[in-house]
Parts: sequence; structure tokens; C-alpha cells
Amino acid sequence: MSCCAVHERALQDEVLKVTGLTVYRERQLAIENVSFSLLKGTDTAIVGPNGAGKSTLIQALLGILPRQTGEIQVLGQPVSKQGKLDTRVREQIAYLPQSFLFDRLLPMTVQELVGLGWDRLGWQLPWQSHNARQRAIREALSRVDAWHLRHQSLSGLSGGETKRVLLAYCLVRPRKLLILDEAPAGLDVRSEGAFYQLLKELKQENGWAILQISHDIDMVRQSCDRVICLNQTIHCQGTPQVTLTAENLSLTYGSDFVPYRHSCRDKQGKG
Repeated sequence: MSCCAVHERALQDEVLKVTGLTVYRERQLAIENVSFSLLKGTDTAIVGPNGAGKSTLIQALLGILPRQTGEIQVLGQPVSKQGKLDTRVREQIAYLPQSFLFDRLLPMTVQELVGLGWDRLGWQLPWQSHNARQRAIREALSRVDAWHLRHQSLSGLSGGETKRVLLAYCLVRPRKLLILDEAPAGLDVRSEGAFYQLLKELKQENGWAILQISHDIDMVRQSCDRVICLNQTIHCQGTPQVTLTAENLSLTYGSDFVPYRHSCRDKQGKG
């Protein structure tokens, strides 16, 4: 394959491209000159200390925060400085927050919530039948092992069940980019492991590009394809083997950095 063909294929696989991104929050510099790209079928983690600008970066990518300088492209389409993006492209992005806040008295079932994800697309496709909608909901919930929860109210879900249901919401229609802001937070070790395994399967089967914030260095090392070490600016990026060295982590977090490890791993002598 020629160099031109390789370059063209890389461009076709590029889901997200960020170049020279600088963002201020309340006149304070939050992130500066951040550049990276995501390819389809890859899982990239952003790691760094509290206050490093990780959530700011995510919010800028989603158009929640304006940027001062830099360019953002999603599926080859530019995102304006005001966060505007072609509707068809925006529909290819799914966002899973750290916590899902809702009124516990809200009378909504799991099936109804996932159906909302279909309805956002359905207005563009009036020819789609009720049966197609129900089939999509069932397939999405079954894919995350949550079909049995379909009649459960949202208020009765555990933390792990809520995460899986939100993933089903993302799955009910085609996506290309999944962004997670510490989405596994609050899960026990077993549930977190199952969550990451599900992400791996979705990445491989659906070709999703995944961008996630994480504080769990061990899990990032095991599960992610690439890592971005961020502390206001990018200190290093690449494969976990290249980036997650003691030297790079100290550079990113400071010399007193102690990596987060699950207590059960420590007890088992695996930490």
C-alpha cells in the first residue's frame, strides 16, 4: 500500500481531530494548545490530576464551553467556536456523564428512556415503523444485558444498571463517537470490570471511537489503546506502554503521585 493510500485510509478512519485547542474558564487558562486525533475502533483515555482541564476539554469538544483558539473536527465536519455542528454529525456522538441526575419521582421506565434515544432520530425518518422502534430498543437493551429491566422504573436501578441502561440509550441508534466523563465512577470492582469489557466489545463490533476520562491507571493500562496525559497541556500521548511510565506520570501529576488502585487488587497482591 502506498504512502498516499495509507494517509487517505487514516483520514477515513479519523473520527475526531483536535488542533491547537485553548480554552479559558472565567478568564483563567484551563487548557492550552491541545492537539490529538481519534480513529474509529479505538479507546483513548485522558488522565491527569484534579483541575488539569480534563472535563473542560470534554465540554469544549461537546460545544458546552467556547474555545479561544484551535480547531475541532468531528467526522470531517468543523465544530464552530460557538459549538455548532451539523445535526447529522452531532447525532453520531454519545455522551455518558459521571453521574446521571434525575427526579426520583419521574414516572419513566427503562424502556421509555431508551426509546427517547430512538425518537430523536425518528423525526428525521417518518417511514420507520413502530415495530422497528421496538426492535431497536430490545436489541439495545439485550446488548447490554438489561432487557429484563425494561419495565423497571429508573428510580429502582442500581449504579451498575443505570450505566448499562445509558449505554443502551446510546446504542439504540448508530453512533461513531462515545465520550465518557468518569462514567464508571461509583461502581464496585466487578461492575466496573464488566462495564469496561462491554466497552471493548462495542468498540470492536461497532467500530466506536471512545474518549474517556479516568483516574484508574491500572484499568487504563489494561483496557485502553491510547492515553493522553493532560495537565493544562498534553505532556505525552501514545500507547499505555509508552505513556504510563513513572517518569511521564510524575511529569503529569507531580512527584508525589500515587496511582489509584482497587483495594481488592491490593489485598490479592496484584497492585
